[in-house]
Amino acid sequence: MRPVLEPVYFMTETSPKGLVIAAPHSGSGKTCLTIGLLRALARLGVSLSPAKIGPDYIDPQFHEVAAGGPSVNLDGWAMQGETLASLGRQLASQSELTLIEGVMGLFDGAVKPGVLGHGATADIARVFDLPVVLVVDCAGMGQSVAALVKGFAEFDPSLTLAGVILNKLGSLRHVAMMEDALAQIGVPVLGAVPRFEAMALPSRHLGLVQACETQELDERLNEIADHVAAHVDLEALQRVAGLFGFDGLGAREVRQGIVPLGNHIAVARDEAFGFFYPHLQTGWREAGATLSFFSPLQDEAPDSRADAVYLPGGYPELYGGQLAGNQRFMNGLREAAKHGKRVYGECGGYMVLGQGLIDQQGQRHAMAGLLDLETSFEKRKLHLGYRHVVRSGDGQVFRGHEFHYASVLRQEGEGLYQDVDGEGCYGLVKGRVSGSFVHLIDGG
Repeated sequence: MRPVLEPVYFMTETSPKGLVIAAPHSGSGKTCLTIGLLRALARLGVSLSPAKIGPDYIDPQFHEVAAGGPSVNLDGWAMQGETLASLGRQLASQSELTLIEGVMGLFDGAVKPGVLGHGATADIARVFDLPVVLVVDCAGMGQSVAALVKGFAEFDPSLTLAGVILNKLGSLRHVAMMEDALAQIGVPVLGAVPRFEAMALPSRHLGLVQACETQELDERLNEIADHVAAHVDLEALQRVAGLFGFDGLGAREVRQGIVPLGNHIAVARDEAFGFFYPHLQTGWREAGATLSFFSPLQDEAPDSRADAVYLPGGYPELYGGQLAGNQRFMNGLREAAKHGKRVYGECGGYMVLGQGLIDQQGQRHAMAGLLDLETSFEKRKLHLGYRHVVRSGDGQVFRGHEFHYASVLRQEGEGLYQDVDGEGCYGLVKGRVSGSFVHLIDGG
């Protein structure tokens, strides 16, 4: 990585720029710093486009609230080059500055390469030729920070390290020690952020508590933004942003993406069903599909005019009893299936299509009964990773990911997907009702 010793020019409306906010490892604080930066810059009137690298539904929700505009996911493992190019151009065209939050450590990714690479933050920085700002967790660290940062700066010469933000600092003496060490290797310090209790948002088993469920969210974001703005040089951060480039995407075969489930898709959307990728929503609409939304938690049935029903992932395990008792919703699903409409569930939505769901307290709740599936959260087991699957029947290939703690007690019937590498089957299909624990991201 080639260090930038001098800042580049300020942005203009005709030259949209971007930065990748990365870290050496998970837990460095990059999510809270990113949303703090977004809110602080938005309050200054900067036009912003946020994005999140990797398979993550929750962080983009906070991005959107903090920045006042939608956030998208960018995935170097699961997304085709054309998909990434389209999303990159969308980001570059709609604002002055794009802040892209990384995933895990800068170079961490999948074991097996994907369409573009391993799915690491570095993949996205490389294909868009954007500079990286490294967020360093300084707790328990002194002058060794220089060795750490120097290693990240030199590991990949094709990347540009624009500077670092020191996080979780303990005192002014600690700040001075770190800045002196980094001055010796010529890496700019763009911010030095002390430990701050408010820089920790509530979390649960799949990550942060969703933005829509976080109490007094605006006040929390403003408090984080105040702290970040007091300790990060926001003008310097904007100066080191770089112009978007697209040469790194190259010329690649474009495979079919994820086509709409129908002409009119009824989509479940509330606190229990919130995991629907923005790029899929946009893609389905651009393909001509109409989307209507309904809330299972409010006992709403899918629109009877729809020819397809989509239950995305989320947290139905937290609302098992309520969902089981919402007969307007359950009967609406059964009626849609009875009339031959396509009904598809992902992860949490898949569990709701089953016979029953056992919650963390061991209580079983009857579900829609459209698939022969029993799931349980009484004894949680983590299932995590990218998935490359081929669909039964038509042979369509997809890339996606799995992230859940449910145990499958029974899963009987025809499998929906087969792993491309032959590592197993996923999901069930029965007539026009289907689902799996795999969250689809793109074709390929």
